[in-house]
Amino acid sequence: MLKLSAHVPYGNIAPMDFSRITDDLFIGDTPSAIDYDFLRDLGVQLVINMRIEKRPFSDRHTPPLRFLWLPTFDNPGLVIPISFLIRGVQAALATIHDGGKVYVHCQKGRHRGVAMGASILIALGYDPDQAMQLIKVRRPIADPDVFYIRSRILRFARAWQRIE
Repeated sequence: MLKLSAHVPYGNIAPMDFSRITDDLFIGDTPSAIDYDFLRDLGVQLVINMRIEKRPFSDRHTPPLRFLWLPTFDNPGLVIPISFLIRGVQAALATIHDGGKVYVHCQKGRHRGVAMGASILIALGYDPDQAMQLIKVRRPIADPDVFYIRSRILRFARAWQRIE
């Protein structure tokens, strides 16, 4: 049986490190192009990339995975724009409502990807603290409590209430 916190590496390529948060949401590190078939096998249709320093690799499969690149920094002085979290959540909700799954990533799946993942959970009806706790349980490396990530998650929750 395949362990869903990582997958088998291909040759000398390190395995992708990810965690299943819900049936429809995965959070992890940056997938390589070789990981795309694995993501497709999981039912992933949308990959949200939160890294400013690395564009998504192109997907030559037909049809390709959909990508949303929301370039952000993992830095307390350059916080994630709430508008980026809203864009990501709207794309994720559309994908999930159409029966697809979403993979969210940053460099290590600790901060930026976690902020987006928590925002998606909040939009799906989770309380912010419940969303952060679920992510911490399912992805122990995640750190939604670091002040500049937690503040973004809570600010997103307030903004989302006004949008609904």
